[in-house]
Amino acid sequence: MVIRNIFRRRSPVALSFLEMAISYLILIIWTGVVLFPLYWLLVTSFKLPIDVNMGPFYLPFIDFQPSLHAWEYILVGDLANDTRRNYFNTVVVAPTSAILALLLGTAAAYGLTRFEYRPRLGIILSFLGALVVVVFAIVLGAPWQIAIPAGVALFIILLQTVARRFQRTLKNSDIAFWLISQRMLPPVAVVIPIYVLFQRLGLLDTHAALIITYLAVNLPIVVWLMRDYFQTIPVELEECAAIDGASRYRIFWSIVLPLAVPGLVATFLFVLVFAWNEYLLALFLSGAKSQTLPLTVAAQNATRGPQWWYMSVLILIMIVPVIAIAIALERYIARGLLVGAIKG
Repeated sequence: MVIRNIFRRRSPVALSFLEMAISYLILIIWTGVVLFPLYWLLVTSFKLPIDVNMGPFYLPFIDFQPSLHAWEYILVGDLANDTRRNYFNTVVVAPTSAILALLLGTAAAYGLTRFEYRPRLGIILSFLGALVVVVFAIVLGAPWQIAIPAGVALFIILLQTVARRFQRTLKNSDIAFWLISQRMLPPVAVVIPIYVLFQRLGLLDTHAALIITYLAVNLPIVVWLMRDYFQTIPVELEECAAIDGASRYRIFWSIVLPLAVPGLVATFLFVLVFAWNEYLLALFLSGAKSQTLPLTVAAQNATRGPQWWYMSVLILIMIVPVIAIAIALERYIARGLLVGAIKG
């Protein structure tokens, strides 16, 4: 009788006791697999070099005696000044660029969802052509005070001549696909022109260069994700508010944004992680003053070899703030990750 109850289901959708036990066992094992790298990172940060080289040792106070040697070296020792400076740079650059990308991308995504755009292909090509000319002029050494007005004049000329030959119009879906296609482009393909551009503008090794670049790189992700989320919000809610006399700004601020909080939080966390961990662009655009924390980890590994006890401390310092933010916003992220999952 007892064995029969183990296999019996209380309802068609409920699991039996044995099925529940197996499910929880699998989840516990998988949780251990996922969390073990973090545990290993943590215990390694409290090891002496000899414990790392003679290991593996798994249990503090049993396999090895914990030590604060690595933490003292990183936080108050020879690397303390570089760590504090680069950590401050990361804290300034990553959240700032993520917030700006969220603000601009959310507005753009709402516009692509609720308004119908039909820009002519000729106007877009003319603008891009003038923009390319301005960028190349600045890269080749022309003063930006002259290059920008010249680009505006060229754009006006192209509008009156070449643009009229291209009458085809683009739709909102075309604009959204073009935006996300910019994120598909590998950063290494454009990092040299970006470097030369900021060099000509005198912005190398500044927070502004990193913030602008991270903003441009992550903006398409925000537009794409928030566009999908706005499409799940019934437009009838906005129509009812418009009938009651609410302005478009009031509708967006008081109705749409509160409903989109889960999507905003999840998107912000995605963009923050991308900006927080960015290495290649920071390597080219930053110097001694504006280096971010990923460069500290790479420099430590390159100059002294893989000294895992020091690198473990640096990596923990990097990932703990993001993990803390994710835990604090977990209830919003769980809903925001389902953006578009049940759409249609």
